Amino acid sequence: MKNLSLFLDKLSNFLAPRKGLIPLLGMGLIVINLLLQFFAGGSWLASTNLFLHFGLLVAIFGLMLAWAL
Repeated sequence: MKNLSLFLDKLSNFLAPRKGLIPLLGMGLIVINLLLQFFAGGSWLASTNLFLHFGLLVAIFGLMLAWAL
């Protein structure tokens, strides 16, 4: 349990000055999904929009985390 606490403390100290990093990662995943729609239209990843949904969740989580930090 102490290791988890230390990890979260280090992660918080890393992300505090970089508030926009996680939303940028989410937007990057959304752009990857857009590119997959054009270049791999028939694949499973493109048809399920996995990167779109995951990117949206990551971006929303990042915005909420940035607001809390």
